[in-house]
Amino acid sequence: MTRPPLPPVSGPRPLGSEAPRVRKPLLSRVSPPQLIALTFALGILLGAGLLWLPVAHGEGRSVNFLQALFTATSALCVTGLNVIDPSRDFNRLGQVIIMLLVQVGGLGIITFGTVFALVTRRRVNYSERIRLAQQVSAFSAGDVVPLIRNIFLYTFVIEFVGAVLLAFRFVPLEGWGRGLFYAVFHSVSAFNNAGFALYSDNLVRFVGDPLVSLVIAFLIILGGMGFLVQLNVVAHLLNPRRSRMLVHSKLVLTMMVALLVIGTLMYLGLEWSNPRTLAPLPFGDKLLASFFQGVVPRTAGFNTQDYGAMRLGTIFITIILMFIGANPGSTGGGIKTSTFYVMMASAWSMVRGHRDTTLFARRIDQETVLRAMVVGLLSIGLVNTMFILLLVTNSRNDISFAQLFFEAVSAFATVGLSMNATPLLNTDQQLVLILLMYLGRIGPLTFAVAFNSRGQGDPVRYPAEKDILIG
Repeated sequence: MTRPPLPPVSGPRPLGSEAPRVRKPLLSRVSPPQLIALTFALGILLGAGLLWLPVAHGEGRSVNFLQALFTATSALCVTGLNVIDPSRDFNRLGQVIIMLLVQVGGLGIITFGTVFALVTRRRVNYSERIRLAQQVSAFSAGDVVPLIRNIFLYTFVIEFVGAVLLAFRFVPLEGWGRGLFYAVFHSVSAFNNAGFALYSDNLVRFVGDPLVSLVIAFLIILGGMGFLVQLNVVAHLLNPRRSRMLVHSKLVLTMMVALLVIGTLMYLGLEWSNPRTLAPLPFGDKLLASFFQGVVPRTAGFNTQDYGAMRLGTIFITIILMFIGANPGSTGGGIKTSTFYVMMASAWSMVRGHRDTTLFARRIDQETVLRAMVVGLLSIGLVNTMFILLLVTNSRNDISFAQLFFEAVSAFATVGLSMNATPLLNTDQQLVLILLMYLGRIGPLTFAVAFNSRGQGDPVRYPAEKDILIG
């Protein structure tokens, strides 16, 4: 009868007998913010390489690598700023590449990767769900895969409807093939809040066209509303008893309507007598143009009026609206409407001596308030730093202080509006805007967290000091 083998004796292993360490896959060691930052950077380089190819250039046109890099960054970051004319400097292939970059950038690169995984029947693990939740600003990682399916379905349905409506105008103007492509391109560009247009004057020629102006405007509004809000509103309308309106949805919808009304009325009042903008237009066209210009600062760079001809008061209001931007989890940029509200509401609560910041009979927790303040301060610091760089590197006397600041805010908020200064920028200033568009798209807080090597907080927590005077 043989004895069973004795269990191994615990204790230090002999030298050289350590078990080999199992290295985790690279993607599992990358945090969600890092993955977002890296995928956008790689996507920009890939897009620039494609747009740099001569086969994508217009007949008799030449695009250098910096111009291709700027265009790719503007497209993938759904901005719309251009140092060249996409309608002339790129042929149909180049314009299709721009449209695809806009679509990928608007929905998110990681979102597209998830759809590919679902199509190939690959299982989406929990770490990937966390990254997806970060990408689409979801509240929970549990239901993120069904959410992605709904986002894609909703997006393509809205873009298809928008393209069909725009085709009624573009097909008679451009013919069947060109007109249908123009309809699809502008529908994708509008819903993703990109602002790319295939006309040299953007959409100025359609200032009095209700079909083009209203379809583009409502596509911008839907794209900037936020996917979670859209799905919540649809579910609530279909079944009010089982699906309630989230506090987040009520907040951003209220802010969205308020900013649209303020933007429209301010533009109408400030530009009513301006002979270079609204003054020559009939009353109906004035209202239509004011509504359109009230919509586009929500991070979509289309324009039916020349921003270089507007009064400084209008420019200042536009800068504020651009900086606030669209809703979280949308195709738009800026610090986001909810961030702005939390910052203002918490300051107002402190002024009134209230301990808590409340919203729809709910208390906003201190972590949310702190996060909003950090996002706001980081954004202000980033815009001012890049604006200083634009001033330092400026080599032209025909670019004003206001134009450069407008460009900086437009690039950060991924808006794409311009006071006609973007094509005049030198190489250094173009590189500054490229970096600003990139940081604005992924978010300054996301970028800061992505490359913070500390990971965990400080192990030591010091006593609180209340004797520091503020204000």
